[in-house]
Amino acid sequence: MDGNGRWAKKRLLPRVAGHRAGVEAVRKVTRAAREMGIGTLTLYAFSSENWRRPEEEIGDLMGLLKHFIGQHLDELVTDGIHLRVIGDLTAFTPEIRALVEDAIARTAPNTGPQLVIALNYGAQDEILRAARMLAAQGGEIDKARFEGALYTHDLPPLDLLIRTSGEKRLSNFLLWQAAYAELLFVDTLWPDFGPADLRAALDEFARRERRYGGL
Repeated sequence: MDGNGRWAKKRLLPRVAGHRAGVEAVRKVTRAAREMGIGTLTLYAFSSENWRRPEEEIGDLMGLLKHFIGQHLDELVTDGIHLRVIGDLTAFTPEIRALVEDAIARTAPNTGPQLVIALNYGAQDEILRAARMLAAQGGEIDKARFEGALYTHDLPPLDLLIRTSGEKRLSNFLLWQAAYAELLFVDTLWPDFGPADLRAALDEFARRERRYGGL
């Protein structure tokens, strides 16, 4: 979900205004994904590298996370959405962890679409974590066992990865899972990305032929 800062800069607004607009885009896209029949939507909300940003901006992002949970949790429950989180939550404050864990618990009974939020997530860290865990356990390591040690072990395979704002790189997101995913890079800044953009992405995905290395 890239481009919040540039969205704000274009409007001569502080970066936090872009992040606020990005949160509203999350709400719209999450609802649109449910209406379009998407079973699992994963959003890269805060990377393990984002801690390098200025302390004030990190504080703003944490405040927006609390705002999103406080304002939209009831909506997620009503809409039947099952909230999941991937990443290392231990770096967050006890208050943030408690809010996230409560949101996960409240939506756990839901049987509708899964909304997966990547928080303090980095794909290289995820892969290293899995490798270390399996090495400590010993025994043969095959693809299935390795995938079982990833944060995404009980999620469906990644089909489509969308990056907004015109950047054409994965930036440490779902590197293992993206091996045969379709990649789509769009110029739209994340706060401007809405239901029509999601529909266009799905239409593009439907036009692609997926061969997984075969003919």
